[in-house]
Amino acid sequence: MEIYIPDGTPEDEALARTTHLAVSAHEDDIEFMAYDGILRCYDSAGNSFTAVVEGNGGGSPRSGKYAALSDEEMICARKSEQMRAADIGKYGALIMLGLPSARIKDARDREATENLKRIIERTRPRVIYTHNPADKHDTHVAAALRLICALRELGYVPEHLYGCEVWRGLDWVTDSEKVSFSVGGRAELEGALLRVFDSQIAGGKKYDSAVIGRRRANATFGESHGVDTDDEISFAIDMTELIRDPEMSVSDYIDGYIESFRRDVKSRLERLL
Repeated sequence: MEIYIPDGTPEDEALARTTHLAVSAHEDDIEFMAYDGILRCYDSAGNSFTAVVEGNGGGSPRSGKYAALSDEEMICARKSEQMRAADIGKYGALIMLGLPSARIKDARDREATENLKRIIERTRPRVIYTHNPADKHDTHVAAALRLICALRELGYVPEHLYGCEVWRGLDWVTDSEKVSFSVGGRAELEGALLRVFDSQIAGGKKYDSAVIGRRRANATFGESHGVDTDDEISFAIDMTELIRDPEMSVSDYIDGYIESFRRDVKSRLERLL
């Protein structure tokens, strides 16, 4: 586990000031899914953002000038990019667990969960952002499950635990059940945070334009009978109930959202047929 403090504050103090915590699978996921938290803490006197990356990024796809990089070289490149993002976003702290994806996905491997427990005890965040369990990327889902396990074992219930969109949008969640974050208005910061991940963008994935495109699409397509009121919106689900009720099945919890979507589609069809 490696801890980086952009402003040089002593480690214990930097972690203790955390109000908003984001836990992701990979470098760059934080900036894609937890931009709301970054904005709420940026230049804020009372809020501080801590980012936690569970994986090491060694298995990333690569092409172009990054095509010949070994896994170890890619790990170093992605770590450097994530640290630069922490500088740009004025994060209170960045913590990198450096685990291979295979270990995160192995529920029997306790390292991610135990490290997350230690981090939560040191940060005591009010708000936590992570991947949503309906994401289609196995490592994203596993990273979120390791966090849920850590919170449950500690008995620590934040004010909000948000499951955010990355490798599957959340526009399908019914309006009454999804959380909408207005994240427009700081285009220079947004662009800088996304473009810093050159190993992914130049390496073959146009994440910078795709993420902004999704946020803009969410803002426009969220309401069919009204004019746009936001430039960009990111969606999440509030998963705090999973921590309040540690016996609740994560699978059953997500199935509840799917069932609400099914009922919404079915009822509309039945009304209009």
